[in-house]
Amino acid sequence: MKIKRSSGEVAFDTANVVILLLFCAAVALPLMNVIAGSLSSNEAIVHAKVMLWPVGFNWLNYEFVLKNAVFWKAFWVTIQIVVIGTALNMVLTLLTSYPLSKSWLGGRKVILLAIIFTMIFQAPMVPMYLLIKSLGMMNTIWSLIIPSALSAFNMMLCITFMRSIPEELFEAARVDGMSEYRILWKIVAPLSMPINVTLILFYAVGHWNNYLGPLLYITNRELQPLQLYLYKLISQFDMDSAGGQSVTELSTAITPQGLQMATIVIATVPVIIIYPFLQKHFIKGALLGSVKE
Repeated sequence: MKIKRSSGEVAFDTANVVILLLFCAAVALPLMNVIAGSLSSNEAIVHAKVMLWPVGFNWLNYEFVLKNAVFWKAFWVTIQIVVIGTALNMVLTLLTSYPLSKSWLGGRKVILLAIIFTMIFQAPMVPMYLLIKSLGMMNTIWSLIIPSALSAFNMMLCITFMRSIPEELFEAARVDGMSEYRILWKIVAPLSMPINVTLILFYAVGHWNNYLGPLLYITNRELQPLQLYLYKLISQFDMDSAGGQSVTELSTAITPQGLQMATIVIATVPVIIIYPFLQKHFIKGALLGSVKE
């Protein structure tokens, strides 16, 4: 049986579709332009002929980036930060969220209010810089991991999800003699896989895209992560970051703009590749973790 829709419902759905298409275009078109520019010839980029499709196909930008030792060193530093940082994030989030999801925990409301306070009022940049310096973490990857070791927002999502797990399951585990730590790692963590995957994606992308931290705390070029490398390459086109070749040598085959675009594309590819595999869990976890019973 076909349900007749009112004109208001049709207009509402049409407006939603148009708005969503505009948002998609706002995201997709700049990305397509960057990809097209990275594959275009020197002359096409210089004369601004590139729109959404490569003009005068040129692979030299990617060849230069893929052979650049400085780029791969920054890439490896970023991989270390993402892996170590995300692992630490998840351990602390689970250890904190599980007890705070229990209404019988003494002082629970006070602790949650203190955590929510940090979501509203964050530490200023100068005191944070002085703290990192006084702790001796300058020019170490720990200066990029420790300050963001626990996200209050992500922890609240995890707490909300864990509260949806039936309490009877925990009571049965306690009757069988399981400790709270065993319950957390053997029962809660596996059952919380949707929210865990969601938080892993949030934390990993946050570490991957972080450039303000490296800009403040990393002065050693050997420890610069990928986003700091990109920042220097795009903002001032640091030739040392580009690989040490002179402008004259570069200009014979590629342009700074083309090299920047190719570097941006390569730096974005890992996140784009990983996301489709996590999408199912990501949508489910974000939905369940955001609804309070």
